Amino acid sequence: MEGASFGAGRAGGAIDPVDFLKQPQTLLRVTTWIFSIVVFGSIVNECYVNKDSQHPELLCIFNENESACSYGIAVGVIAFFGCIFFFVVDLYFQQISSVKDRKRAVLLDLGFSGFLAFLWFVAFCFLANQWQRTTLTRGFSQGADAARAAITFSFFSIIIWVVLALRALQRYRLGTDMSLFATEQFGTDPSASYPGYPSGSGVESTETYQSPPFTETLEPNPKGYQVPAY
Repeated sequence: MEGASFGAGRAGGAIDPVDFLKQPQTLLRVTTWIFSIVVFGSIVNECYVNKDSQHPELLCIFNENESACSYGIAVGVIAFFGCIFFFVVDLYFQQISSVKDRKRAVLLDLGFSGFLAFLWFVAFCFLANQWQRTTLTRGFSQGADAARAAITFSFFSIIIWVVLALRALQRYRLGTDMSLFATEQFGTDPSASYPGYPSGSGVESTETYQSPPFTETLEPNPKGYQVPAY
């Protein structure tokens, strides 16, 4: 069972790049990786603008709140590198022969995906709230599309990371069920016999030998035979 657990095949199997790229989990990771680039790229490149000609310094377009831009960039960067890390883990997951190591990898994926879903939820609420309070000046209007893109893809990222967390939870439950199935085949008592061993097999019978089931009795002198006289 160590070779096939937590949703992967036996350890040491060949990796097919085409099949790996077609897996739903791989597609989800690539998609959220692209979304993270869109979010922090939009904020870095277009969400720091001049309010007007009288204010030459660059300000965060989200209600001039530097924390909003910084938080959006931070979450995007974390998601960017997190996707790369777990993409590599998924690629070599089948090469992990230890069930315990596979379990740790799945639990790490579950915890990270849930944590990122929460961070993106906070980012979406924070950015959307600050954008509603923003007064669009002539300078701020230049970065309005980038701000809306950051908010929109933050919302989409929530959905994808929740789906990734659910898939990790499904893999964890699958691995747990397989482990339980493996241990159910043996008794908890060390002295207990193997359950699949047929009872009575190999045990010498204590019953006495019985005569063949013939109903006829043997005559002392068969017909046609005479005892010779001496």
